Amino acid sequence: MANLTPLETLIAQFRSSLQQERFVKTSFGNYQGDELELKNIYVRLILVKRVPKLSFTYRFRSRDVVKNFEVEAGIEHASQYLRGGFHLANLFTTANDFSWTVDKNGKEKLSVKAASVTERQSLSHDKEKQRLIKAEGDKAYLRDLRITDATSQVYKNAQDKFKQINHYIELLRASIREVGETNLRSVVDMGSGKGYLTFALYDYLYNVLGLKEVAVTGVEYREDLVALCNRIAVKSGFPSLKFQQGAIIDYEAPDVDMLVALHACDTATDDAIYKGVEGGAKLIVVAPCCHKQIRRQLEVAEVGSEMLPITRFGIFLERQAEMLTDALRALILEYYGYKTKVLEFVSDAHTPKNVLIVATKIGSISPDRQQQIRFQIQQTKAYFGIERHHLEKLFDL
Repeated sequence: MANLTPLETLIAQFRSSLQQERFVKTSFGNYQGDELELKNIYVRLILVKRVPKLSFTYRFRSRDVVKNFEVEAGIEHASQYLRGGFHLANLFTTANDFSWTVDKNGKEKLSVKAASVTERQSLSHDKEKQRLIKAEGDKAYLRDLRITDATSQVYKNAQDKFKQINHYIELLRASIREVGETNLRSVVDMGSGKGYLTFALYDYLYNVLGLKEVAVTGVEYREDLVALCNRIAVKSGFPSLKFQQGAIIDYEAPDVDMLVALHACDTATDDAIYKGVEGGAKLIVVAPCCHKQIRRQLEVAEVGSEMLPITRFGIFLERQAEMLTDALRALILEYYGYKTKVLEFVSDAHTPKNVLIVATKIGSISPDRQQQIRFQIQQTKAYFGIERHHLEKLFDL
C-alpha cells in the first residue's frame, strides 16, 4: 500500500477488515459537501436474513436515515462519500484503529493506533436473544412446521413467519400477565390453521412460564391440518396440546380461561367471541378480518348525506365497515363484563396494519351501564343503517 494515498489506504483497510472478519465499525464526520443538513455517517455490519449487509445511518440535523447495502456496494458507497465532502473518518477493526483527516489546505493524513476494540460485536439485526420463542433447542414443532432446519437455524424463507410468531406471543404476554399466569389452565385457539401460533403459545405457557397444568386446544375445520398438528404435538412431547376438528360455533367449551382467534374470517370472529363469553373466558384476544357482514349492510343502507364522501368509495367503505364491526364487538364485550382494548399492530412484512381486540373479564356490570351500552349500540346501528350485528344475533340481544 506504499503507493496509495491516505484515503485509498483507508478504503483498502476497510475492504480488508470486512474480508478477514476484523471490521467493527466506521464513521465519517466534518462534512463539507452538497447535501443540506448532513452531519455524519455511521456504518456497521449486520445480518439480514443471514446475509451480511452494511448498514448506513445518515445523521442529519433533524433526522436520521438508515439504508442497508450489499457489502461490496456499501464499500463503493462509502468511498464516494469520502471523496465527496467528508474530511474525517474513523475506522475501527479488531487489529487497529485508523483515523483519516483532511486539513483546511486539502492535505490528507492517516494515523494508525492499537485496536480499542478487540472483539467484534454481534451482527444480529433481529435481536433473537430477546425473543420469547427461540429457535435453539430440541423444538420438533419448529422443524416439522418448516420454520427451522435440523441445526435449529431458521430457514431464510421462514424468517417472516418466525418473527410473526414471536410478535404474537409478545402481544399476548402483557395480557396474560394482567389476568394472572396461574389463572390460565384451559386455552383455546379458534381457527388454528397449521398451528404456528398454537404450538408457540403452548411452548410459551408450558416451557417458558412453567405452567405444567395448562391445556391448549386448537380448533380447526380442515381435517388434514388437524391430523398433521396432532402428530406434531405427540412428536414434540407436548402432553396437553391437542387439535380438534370442527367449526368454531360447534365447539363445546364449558370452561375456558383464555380464547384466541387470529384472522377468523368475517362472522367466525363473532362465533369465537361468543364461545369465549359463554365459556367464562378471563381473556379473549381476537384479530378480526374480512368484515363482510356489516359491509353488505352498509352498501345498501341509506346513511346521512354527510357520510356520502366516505361510502361512495369502495376502500373507504371497507375501512368504515371494519371500524364499525369491531367497535360494536367491543361494546358487546363490555356489556358482558369485559374491559376492552383495541390495539393496532403489524402482523408480518406482507400484511398491512391489523386490529387486535383484547378483552379482560372484570366481572358483572351494573344494569344502568348495560342499558347505556345497549342504547349506544342502537344509536350507532341506526345512524349507519345497520339492521343487526352477527354477535347480537348470537347473544340474542
